[in-house]
Amino acid sequence: MKSPDNSKLDKLVASARADYAKRENGYRQRALKLYPWICGRCMREFNQANLQELTVHHRDHDHDNNPNDGTNWELLCVYCHDNEHQRYIEQETSSERERAQEAMHNPFADLKSMIGKDKD
Repeated sequence: MKSPDNSKLDKLVASARADYAKRENGYRQRALKLYPWICGRCMREFNQANLQELTVHHRDHDHDNNPNDGTNWELLCVYCHDNEHQRYIEQETSSERERAQEAMHNPFADLKSMIGKDKD
């Protein structure tokens, strides 16, 4: 049995990772120059030794929206960043649940029995 050739997949994954690193490095470096090295939520201060724990959060959750003035970014520590994304996921989930409940409401569900009562 012939083993599958994974070289194309490996190249694709390597390319995607390189593109991500390049994009992330660009806006991260700009954000670190624009803003003080402080988490925007917990106010923890960072220095060169622990700077890798400070992340760039995209306020609109669009990682391709990187204006030069940094208006879509805020610096968050890894813990606050994870918390922010978890809150976003939970908010989306609850909104979907509410929309599903609204969609299941049928104002005419009991109409036939109501019409029958008027005839009596």
